[in-house]
Amino acid sequence: MQNGVLIINKEKGMTSRDVVNVLTKIFNTKKIGHTGTLDPIAEGVLVICLGKCTKLCELLTSKYKEYIATIKLGIATDTLDITGNILKEAKYEVTEKQIKEVLNSFLGKSIQEVPIYSAVKVKGKKLYEYARAKEEVTLPKREIEIKSIELLSFKDNEITFKTTVSKGTYIRSLINDICLKLNTVGTMSSLIRTKQGEFTIEDSYTLDDIKNNNYQILSIEEVLFNIETITIDETLYNKIKDGAIIDKIFKSDLACLKYQDKIVAIYQTYAKDNNKAKPYIMFI
Repeated sequence: MQNGVLIINKEKGMTSRDVVNVLTKIFNTKKIGHTGTLDPIAEGVLVICLGKCTKLCELLTSKYKEYIATIKLGIATDTLDITGNILKEAKYEVTEKQIKEVLNSFLGKSIQEVPIYSAVKVKGKKLYEYARAKEEVTLPKREIEIKSIELLSFKDNEITFKTTVSKGTYIRSLINDICLKLNTVGTMSSLIRTKQGEFTIEDSYTLDDIKNNNYQILSIEEVLFNIETITIDETLYNKIKDGAIIDKIFKSDLACLKYQDKIVAIYQTYAKDNNKAKPYIMFI
């Protein structure tokens, strides 16, 4: 079985689940997961975890993501993207200076409303199910952070910008909020995820690359290169193998523990005693 991480450049028109299904057949395993859904309209970086690395999905999902998005001004849709039904059309009079000022106003932390067409659950039911059934529901809100945002181009009725955002940020909702501040309406016409954590679109592979055996799977060691790593002896390994709480021997909140040149576990600071550490992810 393959163990590692594969960076896919998802094409437009596929769901993230579609990509996983294709890879399941190629690698002949069901032990595959991804670390952040991309809508069918979106393309770009989709981080795929294989084998033992499926345990890393949550850790890798928490990373910041970079996107290039395009807004089509003058129309609003029910899905907040170009695939939806048009709800409203409006005139717009905006300048490049206004756009830059509005974009910059979103820097930092803010509260964002989750879009109705999303898989977030409310009372055990996905939001898009409420939308399709035309049932009213209070949309949840969550704190997000925009680390960077810049205008790339403004031509005719289209604005293209690049942004780096925290986990859980909906670019469709961000675009809707941007248009409100511009005193008009708009919808997302394209979205490319160019980066997730340390993984970039330049280092990604298409599904055709995978089918043609033109790809490289990153090892656990390569994926976790930026986490403190401690080499342990056999005595400590035997304790860790049993999931024991140990004396904290690392400086960060998380550390990879390596035995015989292999990462065998990730340990984290024990909340009840900062001088101790407990298992976070086990690879043995």
